[in-house]
Amino acid sequence: MIGGALFALVAGALPALADPQSAPAVPEAVRSGGGGSLVMVLDSSGSMEDDDGTGRTRMESARTAVGTVVDGLPDGYPTGLRVYGADHPQGCADTRLVRPVRKLDRAAMKRAVASVRPRGDTPIGLSLRKAAQDLPRPAGGAIGTRTILLISDGEDNCGAPQPCEVAEQLAKEGIGLRIDTVGFQVRGAAREQLECVANAGNGRYYDAPDAKALARQLQRAAQLSADGYRLRGERVAGAATAGGAPVLVPGQYLDTIGPGEKRYYAVDLDAVSTADFAATAVPQPGAAVDTFDALSTRIEYDDHGSCGTDTARFLQKEGAVPLTSAVARIRSAAGTRTCDRAGRYRLVVERESKRGSDAARWPLELLYGVEAPLAEGVTPAQSQTEYGPGGKEATLPAGDPRDVRGGTGFNDAETIGQGVWRDRILPSQTLWYRVQAGWGQQVRYDVEFANEPTVEGSTGTYSYGATQLYTPARHPLTGGGEFNPRTLYSGRPSAVAMGGVPVAWTNRFEDRTDVRPVHAGGGFYIAVTLGAQAAEIAENPQIGVVLRVSVLGDARTGPEHGAPVAEAGGAAGQEGDEGGGSIASADSGGAHGAGWTGIAAAAGAAVMAALVAVFVYVRSRRGAAARTTRGSA
Repeated sequence: MIGGALFALVAGALPALADPQSAPAVPEAVRSGGGGSLVMVLDSSGSMEDDDGTGRTRMESARTAVGTVVDGLPDGYPTGLRVYGADHPQGCADTRLVRPVRKLDRAAMKRAVASVRPRGDTPIGLSLRKAAQDLPRPAGGAIGTRTILLISDGEDNCGAPQPCEVAEQLAKEGIGLRIDTVGFQVRGAAREQLECVANAGNGRYYDAPDAKALARQLQRAAQLSADGYRLRGERVAGAATAGGAPVLVPGQYLDTIGPGEKRYYAVDLDAVSTADFAATAVPQPGAAVDTFDALSTRIEYDDHGSCGTDTARFLQKEGAVPLTSAVARIRSAAGTRTCDRAGRYRLVVERESKRGSDAARWPLELLYGVEAPLAEGVTPAQSQTEYGPGGKEATLPAGDPRDVRGGTGFNDAETIGQGVWRDRILPSQTLWYRVQAGWGQQVRYDVEFANEPTVEGSTGTYSYGATQLYTPARHPLTGGGEFNPRTLYSGRPSAVAMGGVPVAWTNRFEDRTDVRPVHAGGGFYIAVTLGAQAAEIAENPQIGVVLRVSVLGDARTGPEHGAPVAEAGGAAGQEGDEGGGSIASADSGGAHGAGWTGIAAAAGAAVMAALVAVFVYVRSRRGAAARTTRGSA
């Protein structure tokens, strides 16, 4: 027990060691999710001197809105300002970088925009091309969101280069670039052009019919850029064919994937352990997608076909959100299937996209973990296939909510527990939380989307609110017909309910997709999403959400039958004396669920020697047999 506990502690605190030939050393910028930046491109053409209907000029309202934006951005977030039409009464080369993209200086940004005087033409295409050059490339191979935020009250009047063509070209040239556009009192051809630029540039169009809307929509677009998904992992290049697949060891990795592509990776598996594999695609929030655009994962063994497959779809066409597909190789009870053999397996990720969907390459975050079998002679507890007290009629916590700020993804998900929590969410945004649940426990929660003031003319416009629950190994749970984790949102109060069955080691042998993945305790992830069209509905930049979270049942000390209840305050999800190698034991740090077999090589030779010694000791304590009380899947 001492050896097992020590290994769980050190493995959870350090990232996994990668094969040097398959994954180069990860730059610090990648681990921290750095690399994001923003350049605002402000229309300073002559029409910006027109009255906006309030007695102020459009430029005066734009200055105020930009000031509000920079006040809300995080300290130090790299931000710049480019203008066009500000220097000459006429001229299609009239574009200038007023404030370079550098660590945010709020006072300097406000001075820069205050100095701009509208004068000339509207060279949008050229300004977009220059703005892409203004944005620094992320250092050290990091993948961050580089945003061009275009604010215009009209269409390009220069003709060449064409703005939509420039946006499409820029979107294809690099990963992580998005172009958002805000149309200030535009209609007709001008609005159509700005919508085209945003769609081609992996971004969103925001309509601003008045000064208040301009400030609101600018805040949303800028904050969405700053709050982009924080990617983490070691860089790896998946192969286009099975033969060239790089070999992975347990850990977390970063790759990219384009429309219609397959990416192949290889892993070496023994005959008894469970292998978990999850892939998360991270398109730009709100980018164009189709309802049935998909991300699929598959595990293959030689030429014998699939050992397991899963497909995740957006199931809406308002705009892209992070999409996760996960699959597991689980040894059957008899151990006689082809996929029970020891040997080299292939992990496959495939992206399907319809015509007109986002054509950019998407960052791809991969998580590969291995769970050891139970020790010989251990009888696991019975599987838990019913929601029971955690069903949709469960009584959830009440009372005053506590403020919380959700993370940007799996890697920085905010840890919460049982109780009532309050947050704010942007249209197109997904917020992430982490809830601990141990053996015998289940997660049950509601998400309530707030009653918000709506903008004039939004009656009859609907968006959606949604949630997704993931296991510690990032398997998305379906709800099993008990829950419908999606609701319409029109600015009126709306809620969704979600939960999982209790955690049981033997759940892995069940057929149901809402039960099978819930086979290890640890940090479960809650993702909350608000649809992109909410930007056309709500008057406030952000929309309130409340989470009511319960963790039901007593945490057991291990997965075995008759395991005692853990002491009050004990860590849920920890393995007992005879427990299997739970993926949860490494889930509190490092790769967030990469599996307890990962070992880090960053602590020096002495520490590495100690870790290896502990690993050998733990493995020697565990038998090769995986005994079950249920039939094989």
